[in-house]
Amino acid sequence: MRGFSANILLIIFGFVLSLPAAAQQQNDKERENDQKEARQFMQDADVALGENNFPEAEAAYRKAIAKDPDNANARYNMGNMYYTRENTPQAAQRFKQAAEVADTKTTKHKANHNLGNAYMKQKMYQEAVDAYKDALRNDPTDDETRYNLALAKKMLEEEQENQDENQDDGDDKNEDQNEQENQDKDQEQENEDQEDQSGEGENEGDQDQQDQNQDEQEGDQDEQDQQDGQGDQEEKEQEPKQGQPQPSQGQLSPEQIQSLLEAMNNEERKVQDKINAEKQKGAKVQSEKDW
Repeated sequence: MRGFSANILLIIFGFVLSLPAAAQQQNDKERENDQKEARQFMQDADVALGENNFPEAEAAYRKAIAKDPDNANARYNMGNMYYTRENTPQAAQRFKQAAEVADTKTTKHKANHNLGNAYMKQKMYQEAVDAYKDALRNDPTDDETRYNLALAKKMLEEEQENQDENQDDGDDKNEDQNEQENQDKDQEQENEDQEDQSGEGENEGDQDQQDQNQDEQEGDQDEQDQQDGQGDQEEKEQEPKQGQPQPSQGQLSPEQIQSLLEAMNNEERKVQDKINAEKQKGAKVQSEKDW
């Protein structure tokens, strides 16, 4: 019984040990099938590209990547497809993925080289320099990559110089603008001061004019008062004195009566004198001599 039990335990132990190996074999078999299907999808994509059927080729590459996510060639070929169709952002994305999953230096070199080309088309010169450097790390002998790297560096330097010039121009422009704004503010303040001074002068002039007008009015009033006073005086002189009887219409005043009486007396005196003269003229004159 002991021997039987030991054999059973050994069988069980051996079975348990064989499970991981069997699972690994199953996984390896499934992966091999996935890779095989991915290669088939890649062939279908190549056929579609030969027929200029871009949508079908794109769909086939996507299926290949889904079946074999570590398939660097599928991503690299898909990147080339986008690059030829001027879709450089998508191309750069696929080249970068291919370089990340690539398991050989050759594939890494090609993916990074084309990634640099995609960045150059987008004028992303710093990214292009980095991609070309990664490509040369995997293949230092590629003269084309080295040339592209030198070109990318030159373009990057020119871009930085232009940015510095634009920054300087922008600073100068800002300084000029600030100076102009300050000048405008000073001019505006000067105009306001002039307006205030003009307003004060106008107010003073108005006040002087008002004072002059008032003085003239007062002078006119004084003159009018003087004229009124003279008129009142003349009226008073023309008015009869208080207490004297005023003749009614059709009657003589006492002065007029007195004048008439004096005139009558004078006439009577003249008549009397005339009569007396005539009497004296008719009387005989007695001579003093004796004849």
